Amino acid sequence: MPVFYGTEIASPLMLGTAQYPSPSVMEAAFRRSGAGVATVSLRREAAGGQGGPFWDIIRGLGVPVLPNTAGCHSVREAVTTARMARELFDTDWIKLEVIGHPDTLQPDPFGLVEAARILCEEGFKVFPYTTEDGILAGRLLEAGCEVLMPWGAPIGTGLGLNNLYGLRTLRAQFPEVPMVIDAGMGLPSHAAQAMELGYDAVLLNTAVARAGDPAAMAEGFARALDAGRLAHAADPMEPRDMASPSTPVLGLAVLE
Repeated sequence: MPVFYGTEIASPLMLGTAQYPSPSVMEAAFRRSGAGVATVSLRREAAGGQGGPFWDIIRGLGVPVLPNTAGCHSVREAVTTARMARELFDTDWIKLEVIGHPDTLQPDPFGLVEAARILCEEGFKVFPYTTEDGILAGRLLEAGCEVLMPWGAPIGTGLGLNNLYGLRTLRAQFPEVPMVIDAGMGLPSHAAQAMELGYDAVLLNTAVARAGDPAAMAEGFARALDAGRLAHAADPMEPRDMASPSTPVLGLAVLE
């Protein structure tokens, strides 16, 4: 199982807590998926207060909580939100988002590195939402991050892994760094593909929360992650351009 900042996670599925039809549906999805981490927006929790039913459900899940700075478009906003989240959720973990484009929700690489450096210096364990850019990844590691969270596709699109070459290259460039595919997942097959590439976990929300049956979809993702992890560990065959018979030709009868 993946290890982030010295903490082993029970499952490679990291599941968000927004957009569900009801709190009970959210809880059912978590229970059925066995997700190892719950991601929580400070804005979502602030709406109900720390003593509200939402927070009671989150605590009852018994998994680590990863607050995020979702919706932050500046370094100052992201850093302030992270500090508030540490007080509210009593954790140094923070999923850092600094959004640079309002339509694609692509991370702002410059603001992301600056905010990551500030938060790492303050003792935060930063999970940066980034792209598959290897140079940016190196800057985030230099800033103090020990985990990288490249996107598969823009948040909420369900497109899967848009840049297989880039994601494969990033994984190979930093083989010892824990990496999570974050955003853009739409189907369990997308999650399996991420694990087959050697990623350690997948973080998603919309694909489960907006499904007709969120609990069933959550279980589907959990099973797909297991399949992808097993496939990667099994050292899969290399693809070929030409056909190769699976049945040996030696010993076949020769008809005159």
